[in-house]
Amino acid sequence: MQNKESLLSPEDAAYYNHNGYYLYKKPLFSEEKLNRLTNIFEEQLALKGTKLSDELDTPHFRDERLLEFLLADEVLDLVEPIIGPNIGLWSSHFISKEPVVGRATPWHEDSAYWKGRVSSFDHIVTVWLAIDRSNQENGCMRVIPGTHNNGFSEYEAVDKSTNLFKSQVKNIDDSQAVYFELERGECSLHDSRIIHGAKANTSPHRRCGYTMRYFSTETRVIPERNENHKVWLARGRDIAGSKFENV
Repeated sequence: MQNKESLLSPEDAAYYNHNGYYLYKKPLFSEEKLNRLTNIFEEQLALKGTKLSDELDTPHFRDERLLEFLLADEVLDLVEPIIGPNIGLWSSHFISKEPVVGRATPWHEDSAYWKGRVSSFDHIVTVWLAIDRSNQENGCMRVIPGTHNNGFSEYEAVDKSTNLFKSQVKNIDDSQAVYFELERGECSLHDSRIIHGAKANTSPHRRCGYTMRYFSTETRVIPERNENHKVWLARGRDIAGSKFENV
């Protein structure tokens, strides 16, 4: 770890391990750095063409300026207490829910969409950075605590026109949900297996987040299942023998 003090205490890491998530209610980047990231997002948004605003996936493939943020010590120092010192960058995604028309994100597990692409899911973490203020009014992320010990639930179909995905986890009790309310610049962390989602944005305020996803390099990225997908070695060394862009 680059800094002398961990950004997460042992108690914070234990909370994450038990519940499958943690809210980091402090600015992740300086205001100047966050503004630069926001400007890149606004550029990507302007170039998206017919894509919906919630579909700006792997933007760092198109714009490597984002690697400054994805490989930054501020983020890696937050991730290291969770998955250890050998860290790979798995993916990133600008998820922007436009005012009034922003689609819901149905209950899902990230692991279900990545099944077969990596050797294991127990050391993959997503940092969800609030580009805009995120609250219940504009469709903030929500999770079902403690549901990160499975990762492959039973799904049912939903209407794709009003949902980001075409299916959702069946039989979820919404009353158990914890809502991730974040100010601009704050972030959350969640396990790849936890059940999570977000309601539609019916408010007049945009809700944009930047997801930055990392894995322990003890996890192997399976090349034949990841054609045209690129990963970077973010910190430490490669353990499992994955193919990294920068090694």
